[in-house]
Amino acid sequence: MKSIFIAFDQAYYEQILPILSNNHVRGFTRWEEVQGRGSKTGNPHYGNHAWPTLNSAMITVVDDSKVKPILEALKKLDATSDQMGIRAFVWNIEDGM
Repeated sequence: MKSIFIAFDQAYYEQILPILSNNHVRGFTRWEEVQGRGSKTGNPHYGNHAWPTLNSAMITVVDDSKVKPILEALKKLDATSDQMGIRAFVWNIEDGM
């Protein structure tokens, strides 16, 4: 099993849900408002006067075989805009209940 953590511009939420659904991923946890900035490019998302936009984040746990198609779909979505960003990170899951 793998965990996929996805941090993204809030505007991408409605486009990320079908990616998960199309890959038969039902369960996830979402944080609606998170602050941050990219490590390479992009503007800060702090939710304040100077940087008013915010990001969201979600995490899901999937079978290993689902990771590659999900990451490929997220990368394709990320390529649609230079102004908004998506980053995804994968971790091994050791145990769960």
